[in-house]
Amino acid sequence: MVRVLVYLFIIALLAAGAVWLADRPGEVSILWQGYRIETSVAIAAVGVVILAFLALVAWAVMRFVFGLPSAFGFASRARRRARGFEAISRGMVAIGAGDPVAAGRHAVDARKFAASEPLTLLLEAQSAQLSGDRGQAEAAFKAMLDKPETRVLGLRGLFVEARRRGDMAAARAFADDAVRRSPSLAWANDALLDFHTAAGDWQAARTAVERRAALRLADKGEAKRQRAVLLAAEALDAKDREPEKALAAALEAVKLSPGLTPAAALAGRMLSERGDIKKAARLLEAAWKLVSHPDVANAYLDVRPGDSARDRLARAETLTKLRPADPEGVLALAGAAIHAQDFARARSTLKPLLAGGASVRACLLMAELEEAEHGATGRVREWLARATRAPRDAAWVADGLVSDHWLPISPISGRLDAFVWTVPPATLGSQGTHLNDDVLADLDEPSAPLLEGKVEVAEAVTIPAAAGLAPPLTPEPPKSEPKPEPKPEPKVETKPEPTAALHPAPTEPVVEIAPATTKPAPQQGKPAPVVFPVAHAPDDPGPEQQAPGEAKGRFRIFS
Repeated sequence: MVRVLVYLFIIALLAAGAVWLADRPGEVSILWQGYRIETSVAIAAVGVVILAFLALVAWAVMRFVFGLPSAFGFASRARRRARGFEAISRGMVAIGAGDPVAAGRHAVDARKFAASEPLTLLLEAQSAQLSGDRGQAEAAFKAMLDKPETRVLGLRGLFVEARRRGDMAAARAFADDAVRRSPSLAWANDALLDFHTAAGDWQAARTAVERRAALRLADKGEAKRQRAVLLAAEALDAKDREPEKALAAALEAVKLSPGLTPAAALAGRMLSERGDIKKAARLLEAAWKLVSHPDVANAYLDVRPGDSARDRLARAETLTKLRPADPEGVLALAGAAIHAQDFARARSTLKPLLAGGASVRACLLMAELEEAEHGATGRVREWLARATRAPRDAAWVADGLVSDHWLPISPISGRLDAFVWTVPPATLGSQGTHLNDDVLADLDEPSAPLLEGKVEVAEAVTIPAAAGLAPPLTPEPPKSEPKPEPKPEPKVETKPEPTAALHPAPTEPVVEIAPATTKPAPQQGKPAPVVFPVAHAPDDPGPEQQAPGEAKGRFRIFS
């Protein structure tokens, strides 16, 4: 629309000029070389316009003729540049597709047709990396340092190559240089943070975290949590050398992240050692409300040194009131009740956990309870056996690594604040052959040291070598054979019974049987009774007792 208006305005001006000339007639006379030319003003004006147009055409023709060589050169350069960019584009596609041969071929074409382009160096470096030529890749990245537009890209490439070959000092130098040249680089700031944490320089790591937060490379919540983790790590390192500094760092960490259990437990214990019992109790209670953790529970139970078991039990009840029905609180209350010898309270406290599938710690507490209350060795073994197959309790997990203790960084990846308090994947216990725990419970009954039966030694029962429970076996009846020659009976040596412990151990006498022949010794025309050899491991509880008065002996064997 604007262009149409402009055209109309120009036409109007020309029309106005023509009318103006027509209203003012006149003559133009030209005398040149003896010729006299006379014409009107209008015709003279038209002639001037035509002459000007012809002059412009002549000038354009001359420029075209004299500019042909440079035009041909420009077109050639444009074609080469286009071919270079096409090679770069195809090379990048080949790198993305993982084709080192095609990438190398396109990199050669890009170097031939577009050697001055920054992307050519990038294509050469990445094609060399893809083909495994680290030296050529580093040479390409070093060449990028000579150009301002590719200098930071070259530093990142050299950083990656240095870290790949394990030269962490060079990698750190490249990251430092990149941060100095461009402070907002996310990869360089992250790399410096990783280097500081790996070296245990927690103060420098906090500075790096604050710089990342100021540059908005991390949100405020993440930066706050990372500062708390670094302060907790600093407090754990300095708790023996500089307790005052460690306590200040732990309290600041708790202030930044009240749910950080390592910092809360450490601060509570250190305040307790200084005699500030009320502040320690308030801090631990606040942490327990956010995250129920055994370290916080233990620190809270031990908040006042020298307290009796009943006092500890009362504090455990406080924890259960703060988080009712929490498994960690139930376990802490049950443990305190066992130490206070309130066995009925401990048993009733653990009952809900056992009904819903007891974990390893619950089974171990039940074993401790049975040992403390009844000294029931069989029951202890029953719960220890269940503990080997019970679901795992929560632990510190980071990058597939399960740890009993919290660490500020992951030993696998070096990532800060990688450990999470959670239940590890169930890889043990639940997939094995299920054992009948009731068999182990029968061991508390008084039983005979050995089970005797009328069997031939030649047909001894073979116990399967599997880890599961073997089915009950019944001794075969004796076969009628002619009277063999008399042979001495096997000698039986009995060793004293070992003291019962919380871990599985044999409770029956260990029997050593002398080598026996394959024929039984006669006794008044009948085969002599032979002591049946129990083929089981030394730590196996042994067979069940045979009730007196039974006509036929039945026994169960398990391995």
